[in-house]
Amino acid sequence: MTRLDADAPEATAEGAAECDGPRALLLEAREVPLGGVRAMEVHRSLPQRDLPMIGAWCFLDRFGPQVAKMRVEPHPHIGLQTVTWPFVGDVRHRDALGSDVVITRGQLNLMTSGAGIAHSEYSVGEDATALDALQLWVALPESRRHGGPAFEQHADLPEITLPAVHGPDAAATVVMGELAGTASPAAAYTPLVGAELRLAPGSRIDLPLTPTWEYGILAVEGEIGVAAGIPPAGTEEGGDADADIAVTPQHLLYLGLGRVSIQLSSDAGATVFLLGGEPFPDEIVMWWNFVGRSHEEIVTARDAWESGAARFGHVIDHGDERIPAPPLPAVRLTRRRRRI
Repeated sequence: MTRLDADAPEATAEGAAECDGPRALLLEAREVPLGGVRAMEVHRSLPQRDLPMIGAWCFLDRFGPQVAKMRVEPHPHIGLQTVTWPFVGDVRHRDALGSDVVITRGQLNLMTSGAGIAHSEYSVGEDATALDALQLWVALPESRRHGGPAFEQHADLPEITLPAVHGPDAAATVVMGELAGTASPAAAYTPLVGAELRLAPGSRIDLPLTPTWEYGILAVEGEIGVAAGIPPAGTEEGGDADADIAVTPQHLLYLGLGRVSIQLSSDAGATVFLLGGEPFPDEIVMWWNFVGRSHEEIVTARDAWESGAARFGHVIDHGDERIPAPPLPAVRLTRRRRRI
């Protein structure tokens, strides 16, 4: 999915912070006005002004639940992987490698841009239809971001059981990376995890974590209680560290690092998405659909797309239709820096 918006450039941050321990920061998704012929409702949880990344995860949108006709024309990417995880509805993906597939619930589309690729995304059929999905981006490390593009679809992802402290056990689908010793077959170039967790009513589980990784928990459906062990950021002095933090849809709870496990519970049942990973070694420049390391790199990619250069290829079964790049800001693009 393309971004029809482009964030305002980040001001240069002095004294950028490193995550040095557990956190409990409840972040609200912001509605992104994408409008136009798509008129799609999109809520963005990453990047946040003070938190540009969680591990290598640098972007998290939820489009839906809604009834809409999706027509995302060919558009480019560099320096990232797109991770598409649907809940409702079917989406057709076409790209410059010749891929032409339909993705549905329980399947993963993973596109690795490398130095450049273009793709399109359409809902199936000519009428508006029910749609709900996550699209996430993973920043590629230096060792992979200059390589060639790739696409893979996975219809058979590993399912694991998360034993309950009390109540029913929970189930998890390992979408990307590794969780509880179980690895996804999808290509990953940094240590990370992306997993869908489903808790039954009355369930409380102890979720194993890797202490050198940072994590976030996104509520998808229902309310989840998270025993973070510290009051959420912004709580008045004397807040109860033992109380569960309630996380509801359109909210992301950032957990920091240094945890070996965390308890999750739900009275009525809930679905959440866990994302995390080893802190990314580089600060990135992210603008429109591009992830790079410098202003000049972004300008070069934009110019290549606007000029129709061969770098991005041609999306199968499309003509001249394409999404033009937005204008660059009048100031220099700078690297996104964590402030928490």
